[in-house]
Amino acid sequence: MERVILHSDINHCYAQVEEMKFPQLREVCMAVGGSERSRHGIILAKNDKAKECGVKTGESLREAFVKCPQLCIIPPNYEEYVYYSEKVKEIYQAYSDKVESFGLDEAWIDVSESTKLFGSGYEIATEIQKRVKDELGLSVSIGISYNKVFAKMGSDMKKNMGLVEITRTNFRDMLWPLPIEHLFYVGKATAKKLRQYSIVTIGELAQLPRVWLKEHFGKMGELVWWFANGQDISEVAFHNQKEEVKSIGNGITTPRDLCTFEEAKIVFYVLAESVASRLREQGLQGNVISISLRNKYLESITRQCKIDKATNLASEIMEHILLLLKENYDFHIPLRSVAVSISGIQYMECYRQLNLFVDEKNYQKQQRLEQVVDDIRKKYGFKKIQRCCMLIDQGLSDFQPQRDHVIHPESFF
Repeated sequence: MERVILHSDINHCYAQVEEMKFPQLREVCMAVGGSERSRHGIILAKNDKAKECGVKTGESLREAFVKCPQLCIIPPNYEEYVYYSEKVKEIYQAYSDKVESFGLDEAWIDVSESTKLFGSGYEIATEIQKRVKDELGLSVSIGISYNKVFAKMGSDMKKNMGLVEITRTNFRDMLWPLPIEHLFYVGKATAKKLRQYSIVTIGELAQLPRVWLKEHFGKMGELVWWFANGQDISEVAFHNQKEEVKSIGNGITTPRDLCTFEEAKIVFYVLAESVASRLREQGLQGNVISISLRNKYLESITRQCKIDKATNLASEIMEHILLLLKENYDFHIPLRSVAVSISGIQYMECYRQLNLFVDEKNYQKQQRLEQVVDDIRKKYGFKKIQRCCMLIDQGLSDFQPQRDHVIHPESFF
């Protein structure tokens, strides 16, 4: 039986949620963005009027204001975006138990078995669009095809309630004339290399010998050949199916450059506690600790170490972070952003192997202490209990975005 797969995309999700809450925002150039003061000043999403002015997702607020001086910037509210995203996906789940998220605002839906109940893929997609609009006030673009790649490409072809169906008989006419960058999984670097061989369109890539692509581009070359020829056989995952966690990390661009070891230590403590808490929450631990450092010239280094026994304690993680930092950075150039990541992930066991060279009583005490801290923060908020070093410079330990220079919807009109 031919598969019927939908790919649904909530159009400019963040901006659309803000427009749904404040309809008057549809009449002005608006974008959801960070704060320049906290150095998170980039465009996260923009509405259609801002797009018409040339505003692009990912560019700095400064660049956006040059193109559109009257641009209204709204601070992001991630909790609300997650809430509405989940509500949209609940509608998808009414038509299939195979709903695979692709980021916050996109999802594949395998309705192959549902066509007997709800009609063709086109009819189901139309009904989903109507329900999302009527029940939540949001618009989605949907691509319909017999595989995931073409469904994704279909949803990208026509925005604002777009509905595009790509079949075995029409995909050559619809997709092969498109620039090579439009093929799913072909990024800028790969596209640039393909163009060096005069491969400009998806059709030109599709008609090349698969062996040649594999020789010149490795496994990825062979993969995109399959995609261009409509031979993607990957399955849509069940909505409650979780991917295996390979690493857990957290990073931050700090409000100001970090000029000393002590300043970096404050930020790393916050990151380490966040990562450790997320590990414990999922019943995980890891034995590879990595730090990433980016200086004010945007030059980056990454260093890591492997420890004997996996851990999810912030105190142990922090001990190795500080060693890595001391051994690998002298702060002759200030740091702009830092990150922590834990890999070598494994599930916590019921019993811990004792170690003659470790104070096990102290380990168990620290484990109980950090769990209590987790419980307090869940109930009262992160700031209700903090290490003393975090209070030395709260400008560095407070990761909440500043709202200076932000125009709020209520005051804009």
